Amino acid sequence: MMMSRRRAVQLLRERFRSCFLAHRSDRPTSIHRPQSVSPHCSSVAPYSSSSSGASPRPGFLAMEHGLWSSGASDKNKAMVEQLQRYGVIKSTKVAEVMETIDRGLFVPPGGSPYFDSPMAIGYNATISAPHMHAACLELLEDHLQPGMRALDVGSGTGYLTACFALMVGPEGRAVGVEHIPELVASSTENIKKSAAGPQLSDGSLSIHIADGREGWPELAPYDCIHVGAAAPQIPEALIEQLKPGGRMVIPVGTVFQELKVVDKKLDGTVTVRDETSVRYVPLTSKDAQLQSN
Repeated sequence: MMMSRRRAVQLLRERFRSCFLAHRSDRPTSIHRPQSVSPHCSSVAPYSSSSSGASPRPGFLAMEHGLWSSGASDKNKAMVEQLQRYGVIKSTKVAEVMETIDRGLFVPPGGSPYFDSPMAIGYNATISAPHMHAACLELLEDHLQPGMRALDVGSGTGYLTACFALMVGPEGRAVGVEHIPELVASSTENIKKSAAGPQLSDGSLSIHIADGREGWPELAPYDCIHVGAAAPQIPEALIEQLKPGGRMVIPVGTVFQELKVVDKKLDGTVTVRDETSVRYVPLTSKDAQLQSN
């Protein structure tokens, strides 16, 4: 029997947790929240995006060894193939896009970009684990067709925004919103080096400095919205900017968080369902983010 994508993600998370507890004596923290902020963090533990000195997860040692024994494009391809084997990636299109956008271009120097774990990128922010990016792309694929419009709130390194751009194509629009100016600058340079670079030049991909809680109304409505940080509740501005027939994926909660799938029907009514339990950094103000520990 084929394993559902939701179950595959849950199994990965359970595996992360059990391996983490076997190798760490302290209490596990968020998988998307760094305990310390260093743009050059090179050691990552499950449920912690920047813990130094943590042992690698045994279940992924073989994967990591294989990835580092080949060239960057081979490592990125092997990462995608691993996610396919786990059942997280089922879509051929999602696999193609993640193979085309090299994750290694979006992780700070010293990191292990092809290791299935979140990583600190500085400014109390992280880049999500590959399996979470894959899961969100799968959930949003039908709303990332050529010519559609996509909004990435909390775009960070620009990785997922670049994936969105390839999926909607130059005839569509991919918009990233990030409130840390330094991350906007670095993500723009990351994207320039990637396969999505030409879409920065033609204007079909853009990154903006703004409060993600307010979205980016200038180019609304959007066929899909992805939010890369957890809101205490779904921001009304994002619901308003979602096109009828569109979908939003957003983590919601504080201590306990759920990845919610928000669908707006053609008549404007909205339905919300839970996809899986997650832990993300909070969707908050720039000042609050920079002051958090």
